Amino acid sequence: QVQLVDSGGGLVQAGGSLRLSCVASGSIASINTMAWYRQAPGKQRELVAAITSGGSTNYADSVKGRFTISRDDAKNTAYLQMNSLKPEDTAVYYCNAEIANIGAWRYLKYWGQGTQVTVSS
Repeated sequence: QVQLVDSGGGLVQAGGSLRLSCVASGSIASINTMAWYRQAPGKQRELVAAITSGGSTNYADSVKGRFTISRDDAKNTAYLQMNSLKPEDTAVYYCNAEIANIGAWRYLKYWGQGTQVTVSS
């Protein structure tokens, strides 16, 4: 059984910063791409940032230069450092990871439970 737990959200003023964390636990053999998505009220879930097992990253245009995704494979953890936050960044942020279970032969996608980020103007 694999579990993703994301945390670090909160209420912050515009221009402020937050750091989100995503910890994977369970019978993990390997983690491929880790990513952060977000979903604002009335909108579809969108990709914010992703990082491959090799360290390659990609970002949504709306967060480039402000957000940084990173990972610590020794801790099975991904981070999202969010700086210069704007009210339009307000959303529930979800961690996503492609994980191969011990004894399995393929990667499955797992989701965290979500963490609320609210940016006030």
